[in-house]
Amino acid sequence: MTRIASLLASAFILLVPLSSASAAMPEAATALFEAKTVAAREAALSTLEAAAPKDPASAYAAGAGEFFTALELLASGLHRHGFESPQSFMLPLMQLPVPPNPKPEPLTYEEFRAILVAFRDRLGKSATTLGSVPADADIGMVIDLTHVGIDLNEDGTIAPDESMAAIMAALSHGAMAPDGAAPALTFRFDRADGYWLQGYAEFLMAQADFWLAHDFRSTFDGSFHMLFPRAKLPLQDILVPPPSEMGSSIFSSEWRIADFISMVHMINWPVIEPERRKAARQELLEMIRLSREDWKAIRAETDNDREWLPGPQQKGENPLTGLEVGAEQVQAWLAALTMAEDLLEGRALLPHFRITGKGINMKRFFDEPKPFDLVLSITGPGIAPYLETGKILTSEDFDQIQRQFGGGGFLTFALWFN
Repeated sequence: MTRIASLLASAFILLVPLSSASAAMPEAATALFEAKTVAAREAALSTLEAAAPKDPASAYAAGAGEFFTALELLASGLHRHGFESPQSFMLPLMQLPVPPNPKPEPLTYEEFRAILVAFRDRLGKSATTLGSVPADADIGMVIDLTHVGIDLNEDGTIAPDESMAAIMAALSHGAMAPDGAAPALTFRFDRADGYWLQGYAEFLMAQADFWLAHDFRSTFDGSFHMLFPRAKLPLQDILVPPPSEMGSSIFSSEWRIADFISMVHMINWPVIEPERRKAARQELLEMIRLSREDWKAIRAETDNDREWLPGPQQKGENPLTGLEVGAEQVQAWLAALTMAEDLLEGRALLPHFRITGKGINMKRFFDEPKPFDLVLSITGPGIAPYLETGKILTSEDFDQIQRQFGGGGFLTFALWFN
């Protein structure tokens, strides 16, 4: 994965607003983003949440604070049980750089679901708060990402190695600038970036809701010792080797490869909360709507002041990604949003490599949920209930969009653009 793909899969960014061009920055917002302890940050967040209904600046800062504390809830829950981060696209919710825990607590399936529920619900709160900010609010504040962070190891403090800059460096394996030098990590976040962050909240909620819609106990019991090797999971004593034989990468040793294969094989999940699978589709549709609002706001900007996500009119490479945005890429991205929306609404069908004349109705996949079997979905039998005749997207449809993104690659821009 590229450096920006790794960076943006985590969606770690903090946004701080001004409610009008002449308004002062709320003191509580400054305290929130400069806090060195969890207690100080929580006190500031409570003040902002109380002021949010009447003050767009406070609502904007509170929504951002709720977003990164959702990430902290997930990270601290994983840390508590001795999580070891996998380098796998299969587990995008679990790539946080959680520090080692020499004395992890035992973990049960019910406790793991509770961690996901807390994470998802805090993201929902963030999305609601960010959504309350008026579209015409004049937002803007300069933030140095080395000054803000979250508590990854549950010690109550926010240390320099827990800053957003440090976390992003870990996610991108330290390669945060094209020439290897440390980039300037100061950005001015504006109203458009609020849509961006709200959209990422919806994206992560959709992932959490998809997991929670299913009973994945068999996968947990049979393979999660790969992720929590010292949390007293059912097969730990049989399948987990001594610490001296364990590697840091998900594919660094034979036992991890074996458990990864087991995990894939055991993704055959009954549906237990069908409303969550339906909700995941709505959250993805809301992400698409917010991305359109984001680009509408970006293209209306007349400044060019340390942009996190610049428009075509805001020239210059982004200091963090080394990429520049052109009009053709924005147009291609908007076309990709339409394509994704058509798929989620069932107006277009997703092709399957071994099936001709029919495609997958993704609206029915979410709204008429049946047990999810990953292997059988890839090979064909698992998606048979959702096959229909109609407009099927072709490889040329995808290729036409991808070509507009040039050497940077569609996925790289997609994770940045949201």
